[in-house]
Amino acid sequence: MTEPTRYSTPPIELPLNLDREPDPAPGCAGCAELVAVRDRARAVGDWTSVSDYNVFMRRHPEGH
Repeated sequence: MTEPTRYSTPPIELPLNLDREPDPAPGCAGCAELVAVRDRARAVGDWTSVSDYNVFMRRHPEGH
């Protein structure tokens, strides 16, 4: 059995993700629509949706 820590430990530092937003694939209608929806979300300050659409862009479709 281990003893509990009796002193304060330093905080855990998480990396800051400063990746660029993904660019749409040229000529892909799906990518163009994702960019349009992402831009509308940004315009109203919906940063959660902006992040979600960036993920969709990175995964749309696999192999772009």
